[in-house]
Amino acid sequence: MTFQQIRGGTDRKLGAHHDGSGVNFAVFSENATKIELCLFSPDGVSEKARIALPERTGPVWHGYMPDLPIGTLYGYRAHGNYAPERGHRFNPNKLLIDPYTRELSGEWGSDPAQLGYDITSSAEDTSFDTRDSAPFVPKSVVSDPALFVRSQQGQHTRTDRDLIYEAHAKGATQLNIDVPEAVRGTYEGLASDPMLAHFNNLGVQSVELLPVHSFVDDKFLVERGMRNYWGYNSIGFFAAEPRYFGPNGIQGFRQMVDRMHATGIEVILDVVYNHTAEGDHRGPTLCYRGLDNASYYRLNANQPRYYVNDTGCGNTMNIAHPYVLRMVMDSLRFWVESMGVDGFRFDLATTMGREAHGFDASGGFFDALRQDPVLSQVRMIAEPWDIGPGGYRLGEFPPEFSEWNDSYRDTVRRYWRGDAHSAQEIAARLLGSADKFDHSGRRSWTSINFLASHDGFTLADITRYSRRHNEANTENNRDGHHSNFSDNCGVEGDTDDPQIGALRAQRQRNMLATLFLSQGTPMLLGGDEFANSQQGNNNAYCQDNATGWLNWDQADSDLQQFVSHLSAFRQLHPAVRQTRFLHGAVSASDGQPDVHWTDFNGQPLHWRDPRLANLCLTLRCSGEAPAHDRNDDVVFVVFNRSEEHSSVQLPKASNGRAWFRAIDTNQPEITTSPKCMADKVDIAPQSVVAFVLDMPKGTE
Repeated sequence: MTFQQIRGGTDRKLGAHHDGSGVNFAVFSENATKIELCLFSPDGVSEKARIALPERTGPVWHGYMPDLPIGTLYGYRAHGNYAPERGHRFNPNKLLIDPYTRELSGEWGSDPAQLGYDITSSAEDTSFDTRDSAPFVPKSVVSDPALFVRSQQGQHTRTDRDLIYEAHAKGATQLNIDVPEAVRGTYEGLASDPMLAHFNNLGVQSVELLPVHSFVDDKFLVERGMRNYWGYNSIGFFAAEPRYFGPNGIQGFRQMVDRMHATGIEVILDVVYNHTAEGDHRGPTLCYRGLDNASYYRLNANQPRYYVNDTGCGNTMNIAHPYVLRMVMDSLRFWVESMGVDGFRFDLATTMGREAHGFDASGGFFDALRQDPVLSQVRMIAEPWDIGPGGYRLGEFPPEFSEWNDSYRDTVRRYWRGDAHSAQEIAARLLGSADKFDHSGRRSWTSINFLASHDGFTLADITRYSRRHNEANTENNRDGHHSNFSDNCGVEGDTDDPQIGALRAQRQRNMLATLFLSQGTPMLLGGDEFANSQQGNNNAYCQDNATGWLNWDQADSDLQQFVSHLSAFRQLHPAVRQTRFLHGAVSASDGQPDVHWTDFNGQPLHWRDPRLANLCLTLRCSGEAPAHDRNDDVVFVVFNRSEEHSSVQLPKASNGRAWFRAIDTNQPEITTSPKCMADKVDIAPQSVVAFVLDMPKGTE
């Protein structure tokens, strides 16, 4: 292999870009004294050349290599001060991947050579290691530009009709025998015909994928024979994780997105820009730490040897730095424009808004997003917390964001478990958590309502386990949430008792009905529609096996059918999915309040009564309902948490209209019913029932 003399190139575009004749390389480092480009053999084993980038423009080092072909494998070595006590950790013995690489070749090893320091030294991380890490680091790839041309894109719409389905790129299909074997556990498998049919049957509008950015398996997991299954350990923000590649490689990801779009489904990525896989001061030197530790990370002001750890993952990215912010913005635009995705869920989003003075909803990151002509048009979802000072920020993000509402999750669980005072709390959650979000022009879809997510018990396990069972994680069952608000209904785990089984199934239906009848945006954890269990593991982050994968062969088809009915009901009735918050304003359609609470006798509720458990909720479309919706839609919902049958007074039906029972969690097979002939109706114990006025055409 021979190479021509490197030229100056340009600093305009970071990364490695082939122009048809050669490759321009550009990489940011504010504090390095020299950056070397390392070129490797096609198998990635032999380093064939080490060439200093000849030009520096501001903090960007760059060079142009003529006649370098597409597919060339490369990496960087950065020279500079190795002075951890001052925040600098340059070590040219460590091969670094390109932060902007769009493909990686090879796998991450787990070897002490990846450390910038000598692990055997008493000086710990202030020592200096001279071993070459290249054999244990995948190589960056000079990509074919044709792979990343502008992609077909979805509508990027925020809609009141949304149903988000949270899924794992591998686990969603690995055990689904209806998916062709060659694509199970892959991006292609997610958009296979059986999966698209499943999504459409549920009425899913958006699939939210756990992290698909390239990530690293934690050393302590590798030593225990496990992997980082969830993927919240990113190291490449432009590269798709190759372990989910199918027969078509990276093209399979684009094909998955296009097939989703063709059936009206958006793709949302769960992204982790708050920290990286390099961990704390004892972690490996793989990319950002070696290129410019003091710029990429937030360091302890008094002891810059150590990292600010607002994420609980060892380090915190310094999003306030202009070039780190630029990298994040470039990454987001890449996934929208080149890969076609429709939005992002930001892991530990509070971290993204941290400035020197703390969290700031008008900080640089949010300002950059909101003014960007591409990203301002896509969906943004915040996980509104981190573990740093003042980290819990539910309801405080900019109005363009939706937010994961853990308050909704906990309240619904507590209510159906029978906790005291939970009835007062659930009232607010049913109406979109206006107490949290109704300000700054925010809409009710802002609240992402969920019963379960990847992090915690599945819905089935909420009713099967009263405590976590994470022994398989080999952390002495100390990991995972301890406040699950779950209830085993009498027996911990599996049981053959039919009464307990029936109670568990009923409670799952109750919580699901609550979810679909609430104002806001419902999110369903993949598998909850058919009672998927993780055997009580509420932190399956390292369970890349049957525990973490969806168990399709054990699917509860009756529950799945019930969820489809709930979703169809929500689609059909705008009263339960309004875009404006409801506060009892008079509806223009009938002069009645748009929301009205009563007890089972039709009288006003005594909200201060600590024994309050049963609720009746009447919903009418607000005067601001969209013109294409049915503005005469009325839904009456009964929540009976008692252990007894109850007689409930129906609201008066005017103008010759009649009430029909449309949802009954005690009779899930019922989708239509005769009109109610009496003023009072019987409601089974521990159930949710929804009535509608004049069943619309097509539902009789």
